[in-house]
Amino acid sequence: MRKEFKIDSTTSVANNKIRMKNQAILLSVAAALFCMAIMAGCDDDVLNTVPKTTIPEDDAYSTSGKIQAQVNNLYGQLQSATFYGGRLIVFNEQRADEFGQNDGNAAAGSAVWNQNVASTSEYINNVWSAGYTAINAANILIDKLKDGNVVSDSIERLYTGEAKFVRALSYFSLVQTYAKSYYLDEDGLGLPLRITPITGAGFNDMSRSSVAEIYSQILQDLNEAEVALPNNYSTATLNATRAKKATAVALKTRVYLHKGDYAGVITEAQKLVPATPPFQYTVGNLTQRLEPSLATVFGGSYIGSEAVFTIPFANTTTETPPSQSSLAYNYLGQPIIFLAANGVVSDPVFTTAADARSSLVSTNSAKQKVLRKFSITTAPFRDFVPVIRYAEVLLNYAEAAARTNDLSRATQLLSAVRNRAHPAYVFPDASVSTQEALIETILTERRIEFVGEGFRLGDLQRLGRPLPAKVGAIGTAPQVLPTSSNYIWPIPSGEISTNKLIEKNP
Repeated sequence: MRKEFKIDSTTSVANNKIRMKNQAILLSVAAALFCMAIMAGCDDDVLNTVPKTTIPEDDAYSTSGKIQAQVNNLYGQLQSATFYGGRLIVFNEQRADEFGQNDGNAAAGSAVWNQNVASTSEYINNVWSAGYTAINAANILIDKLKDGNVVSDSIERLYTGEAKFVRALSYFSLVQTYAKSYYLDEDGLGLPLRITPITGAGFNDMSRSSVAEIYSQILQDLNEAEVALPNNYSTATLNATRAKKATAVALKTRVYLHKGDYAGVITEAQKLVPATPPFQYTVGNLTQRLEPSLATVFGGSYIGSEAVFTIPFANTTTETPPSQSSLAYNYLGQPIIFLAANGVVSDPVFTTAADARSSLVSTNSAKQKVLRKFSITTAPFRDFVPVIRYAEVLLNYAEAAARTNDLSRATQLLSAVRNRAHPAYVFPDASVSTQEALIETILTERRIEFVGEGFRLGDLQRLGRPLPAKVGAIGTAPQVLPTSSNYIWPIPSGEISTNKLIEKNP
């Protein structure tokens, strides 16, 4: 790779910002402009998106450095405060059953927790906008790379692979949020499938593709990304924060799990998980494995070997997430949400000193159990956000193995995750000796391992299970059945007002 194309430069360079026209689908109110942050390099090896100026769209792709900046912008879109910058994860936890709610204000997501959101809600509109903004940024970059001759063929393939990964992750997040799960209705209403760029008004009308069609596009993008992406980058930070082959493969294990294609999960997981312990994937300078000590995983800016993909926050004012988007602020600082007494925190793991995960929960002055995974509770809130951990790959694989009746393999993978936190623990025979019991044990381990990371809602919905009733300081939220209209979020009012072909959720 020629030096001018490198993103892992140690030299801090000026950042720019593009403002170009986008559709109202990308905004919560009306047709407007969306911002694409340009970086010409990385600051301290962290993908940074600090806006400085405004330039014409055509100029944004006229040099290798500017195209490189657009690649960095893709990750900046994921970093949005209402997307993987934190709020989407908090919303997923508020909608599930592990947390009670302290704050009754709308700004704190009280309606989200109460299962009482409307299509006009700013949150309903903002998550949709953030996801489609990232998708459109990916579409524009793919199109410009295909039509231009500014970078080499190898760099074009690399950048296109990154764009397809970002598009796949964004579509997967949106289809989980605004459409029924694959298990419940694979032929049902999915999303508008936009895979061509929108750079001006008047091209917003599009009907919804089916859930199955959205999944097909996601997997196509990830398969193509896997081929195009490198095995590894030059630094640990870039290995954790940029898409690589293992990142695409790991996300595929999640997508196949949600699709209920357990053979697909196993095929992909076997690319990253050896047949025998220790479970570790190594290529070049990249190692993906469980950290021996869980305490190192949640340390504010974790980029270690368990981090398959993480959202970083650099030491800049513009990258500091707002307090109400910060995971630590929501879970520990205020807290806006606390661990519900009858949720997973009631599991003996969290009162067993021998299990390292017990240290991730404490009791506050209000005698509420609070989550300590994310610890930066005062401004600036710069906890890195874990999106994919190697622990997830192992548990995805474990569940798929159990569902295909490979109980021995499933138990081995499950035990690897439990024994990292509690080395001497042995699962009772009754919890792993039958397929049904083992699957439920794995699902419980997922609740324990990923509490606060936004997984619980997706696990309930992909299996067609009700969202349980829950109690918080602001009252009681009712059970939500899979047949209820509020089991998924409504299509946003902003999309409805600008897309004549969009069909609302029933």
